Amino acid sequence: MKTLYKFFIVTVCVSLLSGCDTDLEEKVFSSVTQASYTYTTASFDPVVGVSYRYLRNMISHTHWYMANETSADAIVQPPNASGWDDGGRYRRMHYHKWISEDATIRDMWNTFYQGALMCNNAIEQIETDQVPAPSPAAKEAGLAELRAARAFYYWMICDNFGDAPLISEPTLELPEKNTRKEIFDFIVSELNAVIPALSDVHGGVMYGRFNRWAAKALLANIYLNAQVYSGEAKWNECIAQCNDIINSGKSSLAENYNASFRQTGVENLPEILFTIPFDRTLATGNSIHLFSWHAALKNRFETDDTPWGSGSAMGVTQFINTYDLNDTRLEDTWIMGPQFAADGVTPLMCMYDRVGNQVNFTKEIPDGEYTLEDEGYRMFKFEIRRGEGGSSNTDFPIFRYSQVLMMKAECLLRLGQPGAGELVTQVRQRAFKANPELATVTDDQLKENSSYEYGFVENYVITKPGNTDPVQFGRMYDELGWEFAWECFRRRDMIRFGIYTKKSWLSHEPNGDYRIVFPIPQNTLNTNPRLEQNPNY
Repeated sequence: MKTLYKFFIVTVCVSLLSGCDTDLEEKVFSSVTQASYTYTTASFDPVVGVSYRYLRNMISHTHWYMANETSADAIVQPPNASGWDDGGRYRRMHYHKWISEDATIRDMWNTFYQGALMCNNAIEQIETDQVPAPSPAAKEAGLAELRAARAFYYWMICDNFGDAPLISEPTLELPEKNTRKEIFDFIVSELNAVIPALSDVHGGVMYGRFNRWAAKALLANIYLNAQVYSGEAKWNECIAQCNDIINSGKSSLAENYNASFRQTGVENLPEILFTIPFDRTLATGNSIHLFSWHAALKNRFETDDTPWGSGSAMGVTQFINTYDLNDTRLEDTWIMGPQFAADGVTPLMCMYDRVGNQVNFTKEIPDGEYTLEDEGYRMFKFEIRRGEGGSSNTDFPIFRYSQVLMMKAECLLRLGQPGAGELVTQVRQRAFKANPELATVTDDQLKENSSYEYGFVENYVITKPGNTDPVQFGRMYDELGWEFAWECFRRRDMIRFGIYTKKSWLSHEPNGDYRIVFPIPQNTLNTNPRLEQNPNY
């Protein structure tokens, strides 16, 4: 079992951004308030650590995780005979018809700002010595870590919402919008300022925290998407951050692809740069298996909790078709085919609209509007062990070393410089151990069109191809999909490659370029007249 840290802090109201309450007068229900509580040096690490607590909210079928996955072209959440309509919220993501009243949009906004404002509060407490540091060096390092965590939350805001308030210190004033570029510039400035003061320790006590290499991976991601965020490409700057990580000698690829998604052995795995730690009792929130799996899988994996109905989150057929059948990432990522109990012999049976038939997860799904109970490949990437409960013990990696190699490769391609194929080949080699010759890919191959057959699907068949323009560096785009399926990269990649609002897939057709960002939640607009809705919403 991984080591877990218990954090304590007095929570603060964020009504000015979430719209939870328009009454800003403090109501005291306890004799101990933030103002009266006396902190000691023993409080220092918990005050720093509590900044990470909001990250666990994000990995949910109703939050950032599935909003970014199901609005993209690899995963979908259609209704079925066991339910999964929930007012159409998941299909709206697939159709790109979400609205400002959607609870998913609201919860993303609230979580990101709760995290950012919590960091602001902790930074002020430490800067003013309200929370005393054990030493000047610890104070500098703690402040650097908090500023890096705050930069992460603002990256989430910048990436998902575009123009939004930028608040860098505690305040009760109603905020106005900043431009997306201003938020981008703030993040870049903050990370460049704090990286030298961050710990260079990899894993161990820094597992799940922002050390120097996690912050550099974050900054590389910011630079990778700089053209989207600021209008100006930063490919060379991204390469520089990747080179620092590569040349540090602190990180490397794990021997096996699935090692990054296991429940044990990840704390010091050189591939993991930053992760969200989970525990079934002390740090809950990873329930991907429950919303992807059919209930019958309880008897295959012998879990304590039963998956929800026949599950919903599944692979889009057009994406699954892009895999090389020799690529072991296919079996490492997806549950497919006929299913048996833990004994490997007893068939698992359907229980909804295919009663009497063995559960058989098929690649083909008819559309994104409704599926049979066992249609669609399901999640297999994140380890689920015997006795697992409603929340898994498996951590969720945000940045891996393989992404550093892939970011550098993509930037080299875009700059017209050699070397991308060699980097991608390194990543592919562990997925083609039985066929090592198939792992090799060249720079020229990465420049080819994507193998994804885009088009609108009706009754299992593409009936309208939609936009058929070649995807620039399309093979590179495919490589990202195979390596990072289920890891919440796809929406961001699609936007950067110019696909997200142009192509058709499954039941999705283009619905406006303004959909590259989500709307500001309506309840936030209702309580803050100084904010304007994002264009066209």
